Amino acid sequence: MAPNLDKYLHRNVEAAPLAVFRIFFGLMMLWSIIRFWANGWIEKLYLEPKFHFSYYGFEWVKPLGTPTYLVFILCAISAIGIALGYKYRLSIGLFFLSFTYIELMDKTTYLNHYYFISILSFLMIFLPANAYFSVDAKRGHIKAFQYVPKWTIDGIKLLLGIVYCYAGLAKLNSDWLIKAMPLKIWLPSKFYIPLIGDLMTKEWVHYTLSWGGALYDLTIPFLLLWNKTRYLGFFLVVFFHVLTRVLFPIGMFPYIMILSALIFFDAKLHHRILAYISKIVGVAKSQFDNGKVSPYKEGAFGKLKYGLVALFFAIQLLFPWRYQWYPGELFWTEEGYRFSWRVMLMEKSGYAQFKIVDKVTKKWFYVDNKDFLTPFQEKQMAFQPDFILEYAHYLKQHFEKDGHQNIGVYVESYVALNGRLSQPFIDPKVDLAQEKDSFKHKTWILPFKDEIKGI
Repeated sequence: MAPNLDKYLHRNVEAAPLAVFRIFFGLMMLWSIIRFWANGWIEKLYLEPKFHFSYYGFEWVKPLGTPTYLVFILCAISAIGIALGYKYRLSIGLFFLSFTYIELMDKTTYLNHYYFISILSFLMIFLPANAYFSVDAKRGHIKAFQYVPKWTIDGIKLLLGIVYCYAGLAKLNSDWLIKAMPLKIWLPSKFYIPLIGDLMTKEWVHYTLSWGGALYDLTIPFLLLWNKTRYLGFFLVVFFHVLTRVLFPIGMFPYIMILSALIFFDAKLHHRILAYISKIVGVAKSQFDNGKVSPYKEGAFGKLKYGLVALFFAIQLLFPWRYQWYPGELFWTEEGYRFSWRVMLMEKSGYAQFKIVDKVTKKWFYVDNKDFLTPFQEKQMAFQPDFILEYAHYLKQHFEKDGHQNIGVYVESYVALNGRLSQPFIDPKVDLAQEKDSFKHKTWILPFKDEIKGI
């Protein structure tokens, strides 16, 4: 191991920031599950649909019917365990598995911040977040430590930095910077918002928010890292995410990012937070201030742990660039678009009319998508190629069960991207029932009749 790296891995810092992060993470996840359940989204998104879109390679992950509620209950209980620091390894492991299962049940519900929660919870499996101010530390389930390895806190900072920087790089394109798209489409509809509604119709506001959003994402990790700009950075975090919450219905994500940014502050702030929490829960914080230092993990287990964390970050750094392997416009084909921190970059809508053809008799008929998909599923399917392909295979299987033979499935589709006129999207001459999903380029996507310059 390189001397500098070995020295870094032996460095220790106060565990209070990690404890605060664990508590807030657990509470936010618990509230998210309660909110999701209370809004009836479990039934609406996972139980009512006849068909669910799957991620490639995870077709086996499906809603379980009524027992789906048990997955959410498990997720909520494990979130409580995380917040309390009770049987932490078990709690964070179960949370990662249950939350990721929920995320994978239907591709229609994909959001960047769901992915963020999954990978963050995976990283937290390797962090000693229960070493301080936790039930585990109080009851002696583990050894309590006031100091933990510095890399365990830096790891969270690095992950947040990756999210922000990649989101900023994704905004460096001609539609976002030169045309202020899609904000120029979205913001005028917010005219009803008190105080700022009139501004949302102004073109200069569209450009200010487009450029400001890119600049914010690219600089905020560095503002938070530097002591002299940390409070300015946190103010910008609060301002930016409160504004986005007011303008767009993006759920818990703004609050998650605001509270997560506290990890950049030194331990003094976190000790004050924990002192306040200790008064509420009636637990003396002083009992955890034992001056003990978490030992450096030696041997095969330590090497495996550090190797897995290093591999995790290598994937996070490289995976968003996979779109470079594919030809064509990324926003059009969406090959390599997901899981790359491309947040709210496009306004895309489509129309997809499927035709079932008997290849022998040449008889055919159109499909009414409403017979198989919810309105939300149909909307998402109409402009995403992998959705269209999966749905075509489902239609083939469905109508074969109905007794139809020699089935071919064709689609007439048009898509509008960021205010452009609709363009033909999928080759109508290709029998999609014969095409296989894979990581290869989908040659049956028609070329984009324009160019979006940028990263």
